[in-house]
Amino acid sequence: MIDLHSHLLPAVDDGSRSVEQSVGVLREMARVGVTDVCLTPHIRASSTTSPPPARHDDAFRALVAEAPAAPRLHRGTEVMLDRPLSGDSEALRRFTLAGTRYVLVEFSRMVALDTVTNALTRIGESGLVPVLAHPERYTCCSPEAVSLWRELGGRMQVDSTTLLSPQARGKRARELVSLGLADIMAGDNHGDKRTIAIGVGFLVEQDGAEQAELLAVRNPGAILRDEPLSPVPPIRLRQSLMQKIRDMLEGDE
Repeated sequence: MIDLHSHLLPAVDDGSRSVEQSVGVLREMARVGVTDVCLTPHIRASSTTSPPPARHDDAFRALVAEAPAAPRLHRGTEVMLDRPLSGDSEALRRFTLAGTRYVLVEFSRMVALDTVTNALTRIGESGLVPVLAHPERYTCCSPEAVSLWRELGGRMQVDSTTLLSPQARGKRARELVSLGLADIMAGDNHGDKRTIAIGVGFLVEQDGAEQAELLAVRNPGAILRDEPLSPVPPIRLRQSLMQKIRDMLEGDE
């Protein structure tokens, strides 16, 4: 498994607070079968006119010095689009996933649909490929909206642990996966127990081994190689009676 969204660069954002904490998480990731991890600390689009902060380089060197041999570590960022991402695409690769054309981006939870649409369009025009982190978090997220964003060249990264959530965002995540609208999964680990393996296990239990392979191995691997992604076929997700009741109650809110 390849996890392209994590906050394990120590003491630079709201993720892991120390090298020791990150090393512990990385050892557990290796234990469950994660081979590669991309470190994606938060950064604002308004800060991308300058190189990444020197403290990110210092934190990376400190982590590499203590990290286990597996998983392999790659660098990137999660860019909060507080303004449109602009600039030379080669210069912006300082912030992309492993230096590829793929850039992980996010918005505030209450972002408007048009704001997402316009921002993703701008990124595509710059020659980069936006990978929208956890679209299920955004209140404007719907299958119709995500279909539009993907037509514009955006790719969708669903948080794996959210697939098991009884909240509205969990329902949205499951809907995106079931309709084949998700492109990759990731753990979005913040120095805690979140892991991509949770989502993989959920899909395998749902007879979705093919979808799990694409979302957690093949498509993330293609991103690291800077290659196009493969479509993920739809899957019919079974729901427990309790989950159906929860979804109905949330629909009444």
